[in-house]
Amino acid sequence: MPWIEEAMSFVSESEDASNPTITTLKILIIGESGVGKSSLMLRFVDDTFDPELAATIGVDFRVTSMNVDGNRVKLAIWDTAGQERFRTLTPSYYRGAQGVICVYDVTSKSTFENLDHWMTEVETYITKGDVVKMLVGNKIDMPNRAVSREDGLKFAKRHRALFIEASAKTKEGVQCAFEELIEKIIQTPGLWESDRPAFRLGQHTASPSDSYCGC
Repeated sequence: MPWIEEAMSFVSESEDASNPTITTLKILIIGESGVGKSSLMLRFVDDTFDPELAATIGVDFRVTSMNVDGNRVKLAIWDTAGQERFRTLTPSYYRGAQGVICVYDVTSKSTFENLDHWMTEVETYITKGDVVKMLVGNKIDMPNRAVSREDGLKFAKRHRALFIEASAKTKEGVQCAFEELIEKIIQTPGLWESDRPAFRLGQHTASPSDSYCGC
């Protein structure tokens, strides 16, 4: 979607003091262990990929910024562990989140079949009713695909989520996934609050019925 690319760019935490942050958004990344949640986050935030990256213990956390219509938005990205032993921490993960990225591995049928559990968890613990959900099928660079794109799209539509397939290794789809999610959050009235009272965001012509990322 060209309008996304034109409207958004990344800035470091020390850049552009004349353009203060308008809001801070909490983004949660969830899914089974080993699907590549940490790799997606690190590719987006640091543009790095480590094939030997260890599993997240508890929760990892990164902060970055993005320009939306020339206005700076801070992103607090929470990368959660997929292991069952960390379930007791779940409520604190979800509290105040405006966006949730649910990740599965396109080469692992079980990670896709367990998505219903994760979506149920979102509905149970989320504290903002209009939270924006994004379904990401990761590892499309790998052979032996086990989950078709069509199945992923059907699941996303059933749960009213945005959808994209991606590869943290090759970068494909990663930036688009985050950009589409943030754009949808900003377009949702009442989901976020501006730190600048006089702030008004310009409107795009994106269709509200878009159900997947077309970048």
